[in-house]
Amino acid sequence: MPKETSQADPQLRAAGFDPAAPPEQAFTALRALRGQSGVTDAMIAQALGGISLPEAAAMLVEMETGASGGLRREIRRALFKLRQRGVAPHPAETSATAPEPARGADLTGLLSVADASGVRIAWLVKARSGGGLRRLWCLVSESEGLLGATLESVTRKEYRADRVEIERRAGTPLVDADWWLVDFILCEAYRHTPEIRRARVGNFLTIRTELVSSAPQLELDFRHPIYEEMAAALAAEPALDLMQEPDIAGHRLPTATIKPYADEAASLRQSVIVLSRIQQEERVNTVVDRALQELLIGDRGYRLRRAFEDTAYLFARSGKRAQAGWAAAAAARLRDGADLKRIPFFQTFMRAQLGAIVAEQEEKSSEEPRLIMTPAEAMRARQQAQARLRGRGR
Repeated sequence: MPKETSQADPQLRAAGFDPAAPPEQAFTALRALRGQSGVTDAMIAQALGGISLPEAAAMLVEMETGASGGLRREIRRALFKLRQRGVAPHPAETSATAPEPARGADLTGLLSVADASGVRIAWLVKARSGGGLRRLWCLVSESEGLLGATLESVTRKEYRADRVEIERRAGTPLVDADWWLVDFILCEAYRHTPEIRRARVGNFLTIRTELVSSAPQLELDFRHPIYEEMAAALAAEPALDLMQEPDIAGHRLPTATIKPYADEAASLRQSVIVLSRIQQEERVNTVVDRALQELLIGDRGYRLRRAFEDTAYLFARSGKRAQAGWAAAAAARLRDGADLKRIPFFQTFMRAQLGAIVAEQEEKSSEEPRLIMTPAEAMRARQQAQARLRGRGR
């Protein structure tokens, strides 16, 4: 089995770790060294990324629980390296993708794609013992959490009619989805709903218990099913063709966070300093790289990753298997802390984000009266005014 343990932190070497040892021996040594004085978890994670064993991947998954900041990024980088070589944790050593449904639960789920504002419809449906259905109807926003939640009883005929009417009005299908994924999306959205807006969704957690008896899944324990379903596509880079999909190209990062970078890129193109086209592009590239490094981390990176995961899932259930694989690969790069500025898809994605802001500003500017003139415009306006005055004096 190939290994890449030729490099290791000097402190690990001093503590007795031999990077040239067989993988099993190197792994055993690292597990024994964890927690010892002078040996940090970041050193352990970096070294584990060079050991091509499922046990090494499983240990990294174990270390990731509760990790944050630089340590979490180091763990993600190590996991990414292992996944590139086809190494994943043993199935028995990872948490189950889906909870077991309660006996007789008879639950189903439906999801729509997100609209231009990032809002989607989500249904959880359960058959009633006396006939008919109980339906939890929710609106979920990527930026604002849970917008609304209503539990109601409907007949199967009403359910089918409602589905047809919503698909007609929204212009998009409601896709059959695993109920536990829909449940996770709803609970996650509720957790991300600002406290001052939770009144609008009322007693969501209470009405949820009428359909689902298990406790809500936590984000740290949840593994999206798309990674297993599209496992063969994760090693390849996400294709640039993914940007041809409206559900991806139309996704927008928060304007307040992206605008400073868009303004900087626009100013470079409009600068009075004489720059060649190549110089302009080099400086814009620097802005794009910095945006990728600074914006797609933390909660923003997590939200984008979740959007890619769910979009990949819907692609897969809509017959778009290739697109599903590309979106899953993009989500995996965010999950694993990859160097996004080296990935063409993310370069294109970020340029589209910046370009959209610039285009919106230009459109708005063209619709508003100009209050400030450039020197050349002021001079022309003055000449025109003087010409009009001379004309009147004749």
